Amino acid sequence: MGWKTLDDMELSGKRVLVRVDINVPVEDGRVTDTTRIDRIVPTIRDILAAGGLPILLAHFGRPKGKVVPEMSLRVTLPALEAALGQDVTFVERSDPDALKALPAGTVVLVENTRFAAGEEANDPGMAQFLASLGDVFCNDAFSAAHRAHASTTGVAHLLPSCAGRLMQAELSALESALAHPERPVGAVVGGAKVSTKIALLENLVGKLDLLVIGGGMANTFLAAQGAQLGASLQEPDFIDTAKAIMAEAEKTGCRILLPVDGLVAREFKAGADHDALPLGADTVLAADQMVLDAGPESANSVCAAFADLKTLIWNGPLGAFEIAPFDQATNAAAAEAARLTKAGQLISVAGGGDTVAALNQAGAAEDFTYISTAGGAFLEWMEGKELPGVAALSE
Repeated sequence: MGWKTLDDMELSGKRVLVRVDINVPVEDGRVTDTTRIDRIVPTIRDILAAGGLPILLAHFGRPKGKVVPEMSLRVTLPALEAALGQDVTFVERSDPDALKALPAGTVVLVENTRFAAGEEANDPGMAQFLASLGDVFCNDAFSAAHRAHASTTGVAHLLPSCAGRLMQAELSALESALAHPERPVGAVVGGAKVSTKIALLENLVGKLDLLVIGGGMANTFLAAQGAQLGASLQEPDFIDTAKAIMAEAEKTGCRILLPVDGLVAREFKAGADHDALPLGADTVLAADQMVLDAGPESANSVCAAFADLKTLIWNGPLGAFEIAPFDQATNAAAAEAARLTKAGQLISVAGGGDTVAALNQAGAAEDFTYISTAGGAFLEWMEGKELPGVAALSE
């Protein structure tokens, strides 16, 4: 790997600019989920232990280059201080000289970087100003690494730079899962639409031994084989895309696993009446019927396929997991992946918004090898794209 970590840097007596992602959910002026804050604690503590002074740079919301009081990072202070077990100095307007005068052991949080128009434009002037605040740059925000902003890439070109502990863990997990995996390697790719994951699927079929397709995406692939799925979520405009992906998978030796049965209902609501019906090329559903989850046979076949893998990547649910009983296939497959991982038989890496929610709901997340908190960055990495924030650390 071409990037440095905190272990490669001299931090004693240095001001360390740390790009973090603490864009956390807030209700009534209080942080409701501290996961992202908790995950940056090891980096901050290691910098303090090495004698450095951490200066945290972060965004919050989408203020679009203007000062929006409701999007001030001040709201995160209580949760940040609780996670660190110490006071944090909040700075609205950064002053290099004032930061130099702070005593050792101080942790600084700088106001929302996106209050400045130059942040998202990766303005060289803003990058120069940020660089004047520190001696070393540490990027610990993999979830923002797909954005070429002043605080993610611009400043990285101007200071000695490294990855923080969270960034290091994310990159190591993804490298081991996709770039240099233990084989056989498989992936679960689910969710609503093929159209949002074309690049992901096209990249994966050339690298995997097994591709499990679930959710509404699976309906489009089944339709490409000739199935008539009534009111099921599907994308007729992407049937040719699905056919092309299946043809490429056949060429590269990647086995595609589609549902062989599904939970079919006439209403999309919790507890809706439903039947488990076979699915295949000759399936014909009524106009008001819809497939809302993979069926029990499909779940069993997915679990059986996991047993042959050494590495598993997971992005997206197998059905409408938000409402019972259409969470059954996701829950069953997640539980099996977690069991195999806990038994030391599988390396499992998962990421993406719905994915984390689904695995948490299934009670399986804690036993996965690694769960990425990144959304767009995780997907773009899986698509094989270069992430500007990572590339800047390698230069």
